[in-house]
Parts: sequence; C-alpha cells; structure tokens
Amino acid sequence: MDKSKFSTPLSLRKIHLDDSFWKGEMELVRTEMIPYQWRTLNDQEPGADPSFCIHNFRAAAEITREKKEQGDAYQEPKYTYRGFETLPEDPAHPDPDKFYGFVFQDSDLYKWIEAAAYSLTQHPDPALEQTVDGVIDLIASAQQENGYLDTYYIINGMDKIFTNLRDHHELYCFGHLTEAAVAYHQATGKDTLLNVACRFADFIISRFGTEPGKIAGYPGHEIAEMALVRLYEETQEKKYLQLSEYFVNQRGTQPYYFDQENHPEVDQRTKIRYAYNQAHLPVREQKEAVGHAVRAMYLYSGMTDVARLSGDDSLFDACRTLWESTVREKMYVTGGVGGTAMGEAFSFPFDLPNDLAYAETCAAIGLVFFARRMLQADPDSRYADVMELALHNGVISGMALDGKSFFYVNPLQVLPEACRRDERKKHVEPVRRKWFGCACCPPNLARLVSSIGAYAYTERENTLWIHLYTGGTVEKTVGDRTVPVKISSGFPWDGRVDVTVDSSEPVSMTVAFRLPGWCGDDFALTGAQGMECREEKGYLYVTGEWSDQTRIHLDFPMKVRVLQADTRVREDAGKLCVTRGPVVYCLEQKDNGENLDLIRLKGTALFTEERSSEFGSEMVMLRAQGVRELPDESESTLYHGYRKPKTEPVSLRFIPYYAWANRGENEMTVWVRSAD
Repeated sequence: MDKSKFSTPLSLRKIHLDDSFWKGEMELVRTEMIPYQWRTLNDQEPGADPSFCIHNFRAAAEITREKKEQGDAYQEPKYTYRGFETLPEDPAHPDPDKFYGFVFQDSDLYKWIEAAAYSLTQHPDPALEQTVDGVIDLIASAQQENGYLDTYYIINGMDKIFTNLRDHHELYCFGHLTEAAVAYHQATGKDTLLNVACRFADFIISRFGTEPGKIAGYPGHEIAEMALVRLYEETQEKKYLQLSEYFVNQRGTQPYYFDQENHPEVDQRTKIRYAYNQAHLPVREQKEAVGHAVRAMYLYSGMTDVARLSGDDSLFDACRTLWESTVREKMYVTGGVGGTAMGEAFSFPFDLPNDLAYAETCAAIGLVFFARRMLQADPDSRYADVMELALHNGVISGMALDGKSFFYVNPLQVLPEACRRDERKKHVEPVRRKWFGCACCPPNLARLVSSIGAYAYTERENTLWIHLYTGGTVEKTVGDRTVPVKISSGFPWDGRVDVTVDSSEPVSMTVAFRLPGWCGDDFALTGAQGMECREEKGYLYVTGEWSDQTRIHLDFPMKVRVLQADTRVREDAGKLCVTRGPVVYCLEQKDNGENLDLIRLKGTALFTEERSSEFGSEMVMLRAQGVRELPDESESTLYHGYRKPKTEPVSLRFIPYYAWANRGENEMTVWVRSAD
C-alpha cells in the first residue's frame, strides 16, 4: 500500500458548509428529523410506531441503581428469552421493568446522538446540547460496574451475555455507541459518553480473544470493526485497533464460532455456511459480496480501515475484490445494494430486479462508508463516483422531502396495487412511513447527512482532496498556518465550481479535484496559470503557490446521459435509464399517466431542462418525446398472434429519483422500455 497517498477526513469543526443542496438537507435534518426522531424515541409522536428506546434505558438504569445500592444482596435475574421483537399488550402503558422492541433497539438512540453531534458542529444549539447531555447521563447510569452496557441483557438477565453473538447484536450496539461517543467528543469536547464507550470496549477486550477462557467469537452484525478504529484514532489507545484487527482476522475461521455457540455438537467443517453474516470464509478468502447487505458494507468498511492503519496489502486486496463484486455485479443504477428481500441480502451476480428490489437505505449508506474509506487508502475517483451516486439517489430517496417520513426499501419500479396484493412485493411500499419498529434507517440517514462534509473532503499534510463538490469553507492546515479554502458549487444541478483561498501571503499546497466519471474528459479548467497540473486516477492535482489572488474555476458540463445496463442484467434488457450529472431520473404516474410499462423512449431522444421549485427546493426536471403503446381492448383472448402495436406520441416528464413518492401514491419506474 502506498502510504504517501493515505488521507483522513477533515474535522467537521473545520468545515463550514453553505452548499445550496446539502446545506438544505442538513437543515432539514437539524430542524425536522432530529426533533422528530427525539419525540419518536420517547414514544411521543402521534401515528409513529412506538420505539421504547428511552423506556429501555430508564428500566436498565433503575436496575443498575438497585445493584449498586444492594451490592452482594442483589439477586440477578436468570436470563429470560423475550423474543426477537417484544411489544407490550398496551403500547401506551408499557411495564416499567421490561424490555421492549428489537434486541438492537439501543442503537437507535446512539445514532440519534451521533446525528445531533454532527449537527452541533455546524449549528451550535444549547438546547439540543442540553438534551443530548441529559440522555448521555441516562446512558451512563445504565452502564454496569464492569463496563457492560446493553439494555436487553441488563433487563432480561446478564447470565447469557455474549452467548448469541450471531443474533443478539450486543457488539453492534457497542459499535453505534462508540461512533456516537467519538462524534460527540469531537463536536463538544465532552467525554462522558467517550468514557462509557471506552469502559465497554475494555470489558469486551477482557472477554474476547483466542486465549484459553476467552470468547473466540466476533460480531454477528458488523460495525464494531470500524467503530473501534474511530475509537483508536480518537484516543490513540492501540488496544482498540488491536481488537478491531482481531474481529476482522478471526471472522470466518474454522471451526466456526457460530457453530460452537449455537450447535456445539455440529461438526461439519467441510460445509461452507454463515455467508449471511459474511463469516463463511476468512475475510481474505472472500471473493464475492454476499449475505445481509448492510452487514457486508459495515464489515468491508472496517476491513478497509484496518488495512490502511496496519499497511496490510493482502487485506486491502480483499477489500478491492469485494468492492468490484459489489459495484460491478450487484449495485443498482441508483447506488442501492442488496437485491433481495430474503435476508435483506445480495442476490447472485447481475440479479437486480427493479420491482422486487430491497435496496435498503442503510445498505446504500454503508456503501458510502465503504467508498470513503477506500478513498482514504487509495484516492481513485471511481470510489468517489459511487459515493456521489449513492448519496444523491439511493440514500436520500430514503427520506421524504419534508424529513418526516421514510423508506426502508428503495425499489426502482412500483405499482401500488402490486404492493398490496402480491405477497412477493409486501416489502415494497408506495409511500414513506412515519417510523418503523425496526428503525435503523431514519437515524442512519440523519447521521450521514449531518456529517456530509467528512465525505466531501479529506486531507494529508499539504494536500486537500475534494471528492464531492459541496460548497463551503474548509480550514486547511499547512505547516503552522490555517488556510481558509472557499468552494462555491452549483452541484448537483450545475457543474460550475470556483475555488479561492483567503490568504494574503502565498502558501504552497496541492488541491486535488475529482474529475467525475459522468463527464468523461469534457471539463474546463481556468485560473491555474503558473501551477503544476497533473491527472492521476481521476483526480486533477493542482500544485503551486495559493493566495487570495488565486481563482480556480472548473466547469463540468452536466449533459443528459441515457444509460443501458450490462446485458447480463436480465431485468433491464431492452430498457433505458435517464441521468444527468450525479442524479438518476424516473417517471411518475403523476406526470405521465398510468401504465408506465407501456411507455417507450429512444436512446437518442432530445431532452429539455426545466428548473422547478414545485417540490420546495429547486430541481432540474427533464422533458423528452416518447411514445406510448396503446392497449388493445378488442381482443377476447389473453394471448393472440403477433401484430405491430399501435402507439401514440407522448411528452414525458422525468423527475429526480430521490423525489419520487412526495405527491402521494402513484406508479414509478426508473428503467423505461427502449423505442429503438
């Protein structure tokens, strides 16, 4: 690995975004999603499924208090299995001593704290900070004396902790706790939650390993791997990096740990299994993205972190292989991943059904995590292209434009009647929901959108990489100087970018500009006279003396592109997809009438652009001429001999995919039949 190219995200405290697109999304999270989700976590939002998350922490805190008061006299309850999802008979009056919700319910609160932390870096809010401080005190009061913290087992009995790693998500919840703790420490300097995370991590270290008497296991649902890396980078305690390395290297080794904890009598060492958990093979031997898509993305992100920090070429080669498997064979044109509802998982290569798609919002978010980490280790624009694609399509499609309802699943074709009447499509919903019993996606969206600056820019010594053209001011440290770099951008609707430096004295530095794959070589650069310019792996490196006299202008023409899928994607054979810049477009019934499957479009169609604010914020809509096949209702039989179908010309209106289902229930399709 070439360590000279490694980079790290800039601190969000050094990024001040004013981007016309992402700043609006961040404000939506700050003003709508964070307050809304706080009410939901407290079961105070009418019409939303109850969470019971805060209820569980209060119940756990009361048990911890009793333990401390009673000491040796306290009688620990024997573990009682409560089911994968337990709900009270009367949701309005839950039993104060019982756990409710999924076994991973704690993670919803941790993700909310993380989102709030990122929001505070951009918009200080004493009232929000006070609320977060209060709930952190609640979390700390629930933590056990030995550092253990998981409300499911604290409430139901701790004699079975770490006995069902495959299914019970203790290490997953720990991972989200750690992510939140690091984020809040970086945002505010407060270390209460960071200390909670470190104590829990230390307890895990004391229990896990290959030494006699220790647990030779690893997470069933990954995230602890990349969270431990963040904890290491924040504290510089190498033991946390070593625990992450252990989880990565132990995974998939035989005999399978999941056999030992669930079926100790099983001895089928030659039978490969646990692909659902990405634990079927040691990670360096895994060649295909398989299993639960969110788990896979989180694991691959952690693997990339460990490879970079350890300089492990074999591990990074595995990450590259799994990246290629994901984006070359198993990624939707929207950046969604995970093609089947069966296990929320990857299907076989090139199996990407549109109307049956799962494409969980969290999986697209995980792909963004993976892409940014690959960029940190290897600044190659192909990773940033996928990151940009997922962000503008498969990620933000997961929330309504008002931030108050959400998609868990992001299909590419929807017929509302089929969602109601076809059991195969029961996972697909034609309108967003206010909340979910399994509510991983909404707070995941909030934490990613609030931290978008950490994905837009990374740095190393005298180099600043711009991966996403997100407008704002970046404080770049060069030697002992802080240099404000101003980026103005019209993305994703306009490809013009201006970069200036607010420094009266020249400073020697490099700015690396991503050359988006969707524009090819069709871009223009002005203002770099006297500077060294070179292209490498899809980045334009501009090196020289920068000062307040420097004005770099880039223009990336955003032309409409009509895409076809690889011929091995059977569901898209003979179909076209319309894109412009990083945005994927779709047809909705509201604009184009029903039976969208009867519409055809030429690959050479001419498009006109229409700037519209009908959805609230300004977007670019696209119009083109197509044809509609006319139904023949004169036939009395279901099948008939061939005859050329009758068609009529039709004016088509395409809207950004992420904006669909914001005007009520109606048909939608991304892929359109070709008229060629």
